[in-house]
Amino acid sequence: RSSYSCRYFVLPCCFFDFHGKYSRRQSKKTQYREYLDFVAQVGFVCGFHVEEDCLRIPSTKRVSLIGKNRTYPATDSALVDKQITQFINNRRTCDVVTCDRKVGFNHKGHCDGVCEETGSELPEDETARAGTTWMPGFQPREKVQQIRNCASLPREFVDDVVLNVANLLLNATPQKSCSDTQSENTNTWNRGESLSLKEVAEHLNKETLKRLKSEYGGLQTLLKNNHQVFEVLNGRVHIRDWRKEKPSSKTKPEAKRRLSAEAFKTRLCWFFIHHPDGCSLPSESCPYAHGTEELR
Repeated sequence: RSSYSCRYFVLPCCFFDFHGKYSRRQSKKTQYREYLDFVAQVGFVCGFHVEEDCLRIPSTKRVSLIGKNRTYPATDSALVDKQITQFINNRRTCDVVTCDRKVGFNHKGHCDGVCEETGSELPEDETARAGTTWMPGFQPREKVQQIRNCASLPREFVDDVVLNVANLLLNATPQKSCSDTQSENTNTWNRGESLSLKEVAEHLNKETLKRLKSEYGGLQTLLKNNHQVFEVLNGRVHIRDWRKEKPSSKTKPEAKRRLSAEAFKTRLCWFFIHHPDGCSLPSESCPYAHGTEELR
């Protein structure tokens, strides 16, 4: 809509309409196919010959839509722009727009300026206003997106939460069985107990929880980010036992093997510093540094 010479390429992914999430209307199609048809329909309404292509990318969402050529002469731009305005208004005011992607913008499913649900035309001032501002009330996202996956939290805060949760697991009352008692005699390294995320959250102070809730994923994301210390499985938090970690496969791609080798001993071992029994692995086997003298 920016100019007659505009051309576009779009790779549809998340299912959104002009003003919110896209509402399904055809149960006979998959959600993805229906959404592709909707995006193609928008191209037709805007007067494009819409082409479809499949990209060679490692993704399930790899169908792209391209608009390179117009279906109308430049002299008809004002008329088509009015139809586009009406189409946008109809998407906002009624939820009954269903159109076959091959028909184009003259199909009756586009309402032709009339809301099928109410049977009344849109106010003229609303149409005029939409024509000058494209889409009244549209709020684009901020240019700078705030990172909210716990990665931007202060290091001191994260370290404090990690230490608190680890101590909670290490000091939790164990539920012992006969087999546990026998294994205890041969295993002196304290792996602690597992607790549910809810139980862990109940032991954190309100200020900490409030801060975590402002992040996507909250406590669970923070614990998963600190995978050196924790395992989160089926909603339960465990201290990670590095003795049970599977050794890297020889079939691992060379690039990944090289990357893991480069990261070896570049960070201090949390268990060596904080765990009452130290690290469960000997220094030569642990991927983390046992003391600053081992740091690379």
